[in-house]
Amino acid sequence: MTSLAALLVLGVATATLPACAPNDPAPAFEAGSTASPTALPTGGQGDAPGARDGLGGPGASASASPKPANKVLAAGNPNGTATVPAEARAVDTSKPTRTIGSGTPASCTSAAVVKAVAAGGVITFNCGPAPVTIKMAATAKVRNANGPKIVLDGGGTVTLSGQGQRRILYMNTCDEAQGFTTSHCQNQDHPQLTVQNLTFADGNSTGEKAEGGGGGAIFVRGGRLKVVNSRFVRNRCERTGPDLGGAAVRVLSQYENKPVYVVGSTFDGGSCSNGGALSSIGVSWVVLNSLLRNNEAIGSGANPAKSGTPGGGSGGAIYCDGNEFTVRIAGTIIENNTANEGGGAVFFVSNNRTGTMRIENSTLRRNPSAKFETRGYPGIFFLGARNPTLTNSKLS
Repeated sequence: MTSLAALLVLGVATATLPACAPNDPAPAFEAGSTASPTALPTGGQGDAPGARDGLGGPGASASASPKPANKVLAAGNPNGTATVPAEARAVDTSKPTRTIGSGTPASCTSAAVVKAVAAGGVITFNCGPAPVTIKMAATAKVRNANGPKIVLDGGGTVTLSGQGQRRILYMNTCDEAQGFTTSHCQNQDHPQLTVQNLTFADGNSTGEKAEGGGGGAIFVRGGRLKVVNSRFVRNRCERTGPDLGGAAVRVLSQYENKPVYVVGSTFDGGSCSNGGALSSIGVSWVVLNSLLRNNEAIGSGANPAKSGTPGGGSGGAIYCDGNEFTVRIAGTIIENNTANEGGGAVFFVSNNRTGTMRIENSTLRRNPSAKFETRGYPGIFFLGARNPTLTNSKLS
């Protein structure tokens, strides 16, 4: 999506703050904020349905599946104190619809994951007591007519690995191959996808062109997405491109502009043209008690791409573009992310200047922006309705 605001901004020399338009001054330091005005560097989604036979080994069933362990997986910011609303909390999976595996690591296969996700419902794993990595030989794809709730709960011991070769999980209400279920695929309330207590490792969506690409671990368009107590490590997407992104997660067209919740989760070591962790167009986010670190936006030329460049390089951790959307970051640490262009931590462009961002009880530190960022907000490039609101937060 080409932003007129971004076009005007990115043509300005990097030694000074990029101007939005003649009447759009740079966001000023906000009184009461812990950010200091520094110079720019130049460098409950719902109740579970009734149980059915599982998709693991012979005889696997919902009644035979153990309840997933609590907090085996260490994810997110343990010191985060942001209140998590009911709709953003983990789903009860004590009575799953289906179970992957029959008690051994060997029974937990890529094929079983693909089959279970396509079937929908509340899905748990029974792979034995030890941590297990399932090497995905194919992308697991949500079938839009199944569900309407799809919950994938790894119990804190399961890693889904893309092996550096493929995207891990895909949902798209506007993909005919996954079935149309309404006449307005871009704005429907289902499927509702929740991933919790899982690790997504080494996903790679390079070469995936549907809906513009991006989403190395997870791609979602339509319905709803929620991420709880999960880890994303070493995920990748296209290295260049002006508006694609999301090495870990790429999201488009959420139902009635409701937010994507990311709760108690970690995003580490992601790399993409834009958005080394999260990326979206026209989508709101609520990121609570999470940790985003060591991610990178490696494209070059920004958006729209400067002449002679392939574009990209913005939003080391988070890249958000579109019109009216919001971002709330609370109880979260964003550190050591980098952007070749703008927004080492967060790149936020609301094309029609209606978007807003709030940062509460959070720390953003050591997130260099090589070319541009908003004066007084280290690591952030922001164009929206008003200055980002900072409450009890530190930017450095």
